[in-house]
Amino acid sequence: MKSWEDKTEFKKRVNHFAGKIKVDVKAVYIRPMKNKWASCSSNGILSFNDELLTMEKKLGDYVMVHELLHIHVPNHGKLWKSLMMAYLGDYQKIERRLKRISANSW
Repeated sequence: MKSWEDKTEFKKRVNHFAGKIKVDVKAVYIRPMKNKWASCSSNGILSFNDELLTMEKKLGDYVMVHELLHIHVPNHGKLWKSLMMAYLGDYQKIERRLKRISANSW
């Protein structure tokens, strides 16, 4: 399990996915969050839970893509699911792992 080296590496990966997804990211914050992995605003400001830095990169990728897609797709409908599949493949496995971690953390 390879985790992130630091915030800089994490933020570079956010910008990598933002470029692929073609969304404009204004700011990326990594901070303590009590009961969620991330949040985003429609104008491109993203906040990520600092716990993600200690987790496997695949989990971070999931949260990044999840939030970046919400800039264009505000719900978890068919379009959002199709895009998640296009960018991450079998994203549901990662989603289930994160839910198990959340259940034990919060």
